Amino acid sequence: MRASVLRDGRMIYRDDVADPVPETGQVLVAVKACGICGSDLHFAKHGEKVLEMTERVAGATGGMNVDLKHDIFMGHEFSAEVLEAGPDTDTYPLGSIVTSIPVLLSAKGVEPIVYSNHTIGAYAERMLLSAPLLLPVPNGLDPQHAALTEPMAVGLHAVNKSNIEPGETALVLGCGPIGIAIIASLRARGVENIVASDFSVKRRELAAAMGAHQTLDAADGSPFDTVKAAVVFEAIGVPGIIDDVVLRSRPGTRLVVAGVCMEADTFHPFFAIAKEINVQFCLAYGPEEFAESLRSLAEGEIDVSPLITGEVGLDGVGAAFDDLADPERHCKILVTP
Repeated sequence: MRASVLRDGRMIYRDDVADPVPETGQVLVAVKACGICGSDLHFAKHGEKVLEMTERVAGATGGMNVDLKHDIFMGHEFSAEVLEAGPDTDTYPLGSIVTSIPVLLSAKGVEPIVYSNHTIGAYAERMLLSAPLLLPVPNGLDPQHAALTEPMAVGLHAVNKSNIEPGETALVLGCGPIGIAIIASLRARGVENIVASDFSVKRRELAAAMGAHQTLDAADGSPFDTVKAAVVFEAIGVPGIIDDVVLRSRPGTRLVVAGVCMEADTFHPFFAIAKEINVQFCLAYGPEEFAESLRSLAEGEIDVSPLITGEVGLDGVGAAFDDLADPERHCKILVTP
């Protein structure tokens, strides 16, 4: 079958990948759509660093067992159609449109569908999913929109961690896919004053379309000069941001760090101590949040159509990775095998 794989830091089109065969408890699905995630772009450029940091935090036996010298399958934001169930496996009827948290259960254990030399991700025609983890896509939701359940769940998780109330002001720093997902979840939560800051004109426009009440050009100065936020969401993920936030934010601020910074960083604890700032780091989501994200999309509480700025086939994934480097051109490109 056809797939796009990571080889030597570049996405390569292949038409000779063996079809996966479902085991008991697994389902073979045809991928309908898969979003290209910023973490995939980062892994393509800095795979060795990602694996090193993951092993350090998870331990030698808990890291990703990935060999960068061999082809790597990726793609974890997806919707799919049920084609075939494994032996003695009950699942949804053939032809059902489903999604799932990106995890595959097998006789060997649990493998995340993120980066793997063996477990096929959604940059492919077909892949395996775990029958117990499948969620049917309800209400006739467009499969392309359903594919964004996963990134929207990341935003929902950050908002849940903040414990924000509707009357509190939220400031979102960075309007890439994570920041946009946070904004959408804040608006769905009923937060009445959402302010978003970014250098990119395109991303500020998307932030407004997804629910930000006010957008600020980061080039015009610090947003803390004009915004008194109760909760600050850091969705940039570069060194120096945390230190700047704890210095400039008001006393009692709750800082939620959702941007994934892979570099060493420093900040002055005194700034946070003097203001009694609460700092919450967060990553990904739980199964319940994934299901809630799908429900919000299906019931029209969140419309992700403004985020979809491009669509490519499997032979166009490499070029799409390059195009996503320009924030003025794209937010989310979908791969539709």
